[in-house]
Amino acid sequence: MKRINSVRDLEIYKLAFKTAMDIFEISKKFPKEEIYSLTDQIRRSSRSVCSNLAEGWRKRKYKAVFVNKLSDSAQEAAETQTWLEFALACCYIDKKKFKEIDDKYEHIFAMLINMERKVDTFCK
Repeated sequence: MKRINSVRDLEIYKLAFKTAMDIFEISKKFPKEEIYSLTDQIRRSSRSVCSNLAEGWRKRKYKAVFVNKLSDSAQEAAETQTWLEFALACCYIDKKKFKEIDDKYEHIFAMLINMERKVDTFCK
């Protein structure tokens, strides 16, 4: 098993970061009138998945704090899925792109649940 030296070594962090960057790229095509609402919100929430993972990783000596940050990451992922659904309903993205990104967030949820179940392997 590969040694984890930082949060950036976690597969979940890599997936969440890549997915946030995918959202950044597709949101560049959103209409200008959405810049202060949908565009800002979906970018912020998608990036918050990673930032909450990073905060939790640094505080993992406190199991309750680590689990709380995993929960915060899940909440931000759920918010991102909601904004993604708005983007689909407004025809800013197609169904294929929606499903692709939504599936990635479902995978992120599964990984977060697995981390919470195995919290003792992550916490010092």
